[in-house]
Amino acid sequence: MYWSLSNLKTFRFSPGEIEAMEAELEKPDLGDDAALHFCFALGKAREDAGDYGRAFEYYQRGNTLRRAQENYDPVQTEVIGERIRAVFTREFLDQAGASGHDDLRPIFIVGMPRSGSTLIEQILASHAQVEATHELPEGGRLIRFIDRQRIGRAYYPEAVTHFAPGDFTMLGKRYDEETRRYRSGAPYFIDKMPNNFANLGLLSLILPNAHFINTMRDPMDTCLSCYKQLFARGQSFTYDLDDLGSYYLEYRRMMEHWHAVMPGRILDVQYENVVDDLESQVRRLLDYCALPWDEACLSFHNTKRAVRTASSEQVRQPIYRDAVGHWKRYGNSLKLLEEILAPVRA
Repeated sequence: MYWSLSNLKTFRFSPGEIEAMEAELEKPDLGDDAALHFCFALGKAREDAGDYGRAFEYYQRGNTLRRAQENYDPVQTEVIGERIRAVFTREFLDQAGASGHDDLRPIFIVGMPRSGSTLIEQILASHAQVEATHELPEGGRLIRFIDRQRIGRAYYPEAVTHFAPGDFTMLGKRYDEETRRYRSGAPYFIDKMPNNFANLGLLSLILPNAHFINTMRDPMDTCLSCYKQLFARGQSFTYDLDDLGSYYLEYRRMMEHWHAVMPGRILDVQYENVVDDLESQVRRLLDYCALPWDEACLSFHNTKRAVRTASSEQVRQPIYRDAVGHWKRYGNSLKLLEEILAPVRA
């Protein structure tokens, strides 16, 4: 219960509730799963009280418990990234680009978790011609489908080098069919799965009319926000600061690659710019998606729809600056993360 309340983000614990949680946490018979939930709730509670030193201690304790439950290999993440970049060169994309399923206009929102993707989704979902879905798993399912086919006796990504032109069209139609259950017929729909950032080459080939929006935020704020979040599933790289920093660097390498081999296909949207000048950023978004102006996008917090991510309550509020530069309040606790992210913070 306590963690569920803390996960609302807007809830504040009373001093008595904090004391009760701390007492529960120290019980000798408390299991690891209950302990880590108390740790994340107490991290949020102490942060809200301005005690950032103790907040970090709780977050670190909770993340250590959760990391022990995860099977994550950062080296494997980098290896897969290198394989994808080796296959999806500009030459390969240009050669294969004449095929695909062009009946759909999905808007893919990608990036790191906790980078403002739900905010951008909410803004676009407020437009009369755009329908929001949720974090769709179809991108990953397509890759698993490719692996099952073993075309050219290869797995993804190398398998796509053995594709006939019709294979890309087939995959686009498959994506169309599998996402229909989430759609009601609007001209555009949103597929917001941040981790799809690694799949943009494949998605661009199977869905040539797709739009790709990469949500960005200060690297330190992004990674700290991930570290403070106990995700319901996935995101196994977020429970260790070293893993987190390395994963962020891999994400940036991947996005730099896509910009180089798919020039003009991706729109980067910086969270801080949206906060500073909402209207100009909304106009950028709509222009990129070839959508007419819709005033409702400026009052996105009034849009009624189900939001299932950790930012569900935050996007029901008008734009605010409280999260900008939040990492600085944690001081020396984040020195390791600062060192890892130094190459992308210049």
